[in-house]
This record gives sequence, structure tokens and C-alpha cells, in this order.
Amino acid sequence: MNLTVVYDNNAYDPRLTTSWGFGCLITYGPHTILFDTGGDGKILMSNMQKLGLDPRTIDVVVLSHIHGDHTGGLGSILALGTRPTVYVPHSFPESFKAQVRQQADLHEVSGAEEIYKGVYTTGEMMGNPREQALALETAKGLVVITGCAHPGVDTLVRAAREITGGDVCLVLGGFHLGSAGTPKVRRIISDLREMGVEKVAPCHCTGARATAEFAARYGDDFMRCGVGFRWSVEAGPAEAKPSG
Repeated sequence: MNLTVVYDNNAYDPRLTTSWGFGCLITYGPHTILFDTGGDGKILMSNMQKLGLDPRTIDVVVLSHIHGDHTGGLGSILALGTRPTVYVPHSFPESFKAQVRQQADLHEVSGAEEIYKGVYTTGEMMGNPREQALALETAKGLVVITGCAHPGVDTLVRAAREITGGDVCLVLGGFHLGSAGTPKVRRIISDLREMGVEKVAPCHCTGARATAEFAARYGDDFMRCGVGFRWSVEAGPAEAKPSG
């Protein structure tokens, strides 16, 4: 499994354009998944081109929630004419869903489900707005990718863990903590630690103060993240750890 952050407001690869929003391209075995599309299709396409990534290979687009900084680049993907399957929370406006159906296969998500073997959506989680996250089985444990984590990053991780019962090796994406006070951030970090989250790569709407807190508390297991960040791991379920 390879993942690449192709859209973010945090710099990482100096060749790329930063802009408010989030998008992450994942190759998982033979499948290519785009999780969120950022807010601007031209920036999304430019960043992918500079990274050597072909948007025509995308099989599935998963939109975490309705906000434009996560859905705004979708039109540029659909304009390619490749007709991917687009997974959206059931609560998306009917007008949005009708427009997508004209150029793609639409799949409405309510509960947790398997997209491909080893690739899951948490299902639509309560929040303002409602939101889904992506969970992927790897040889090192579960990878959870969040768009903005409006329901709470700890809530989304807990839902992801319930799907497979496995440990979480990485949580990456927006954690929606820009206005959160230090006590709340530390409580969430404690919750993630208690759930066995090994590594974190916060970006997008996490906020500078919260990101610094994660860096301090996770130490070597904190990964600086932004547009152009890449990470690879063997796909497939992790081996069960011996008990005792």
C-alpha cells in the first residue's frame, strides 16, 4: 500500500501548491483510491502531475464529508471520463448526488462496509457535518485516514478498530483541533494512546498548537505531514500477536 497526500494546506514537498483542503491518493494492491479531492481541481491535477500520479487510474473516490475543501476537486476527476465509483455519506444533498450520477457510479454510505478486501469505510458518523473515514488493513496494522474528523478523531478511530479488531499503526489527516484547548487535545491523545495508535500524521485542520502537542507526546512516532507526504507499507491484515 502506498499513500500520497496530494492536496493540503501544509507544505511538505516544495514543488507542490498548498491550498486549504485535503486529498490523499492510495494504491492498495491493484486498486487506486482517492480520499477527498481538495478544494480546487486545477491544484489537485497539478500536484498529481508533479508527483507522477495518473488520475485516470483512480477506481474509487471516497468523500469524507460535504465541505467544499474536500469535494471541490471532484469535477476535475469526473471530467476525465473514466467513471470511477464515488462513495459519499448518505446525508449528502440530493442535488450533489444527482450531479455525480451523471458522470460516475454513486454509492451512498450509511453503515460501515468493505470497499475492497482490506479497505473499509467507517460508515457515516454523527457530526456537524456527518462524516466517514477510511480504514485500510496493512501488515503493520490498521491505517485510518480522516478528512476533517468532525465527529472526533478518537470517535472515528474507535469505529475503524471495531471493523477489524486490529491495532492501529497510523492515523493520518485532518483532526479538526484548530480551536481546541490544550486539555482537549491531551485527552484525545490519551484516548488514541489507549486505543494503541502507534503513529500519527496530523495535517489540514489539526491546527499548529494541536500539531505541536501531538509532536511532543508522540515523539519519534509523530510524522510531519503536508502535501507531497508519502508512506508505504505492505497491504493485507497484520499477523495476530501472540497472547501472554
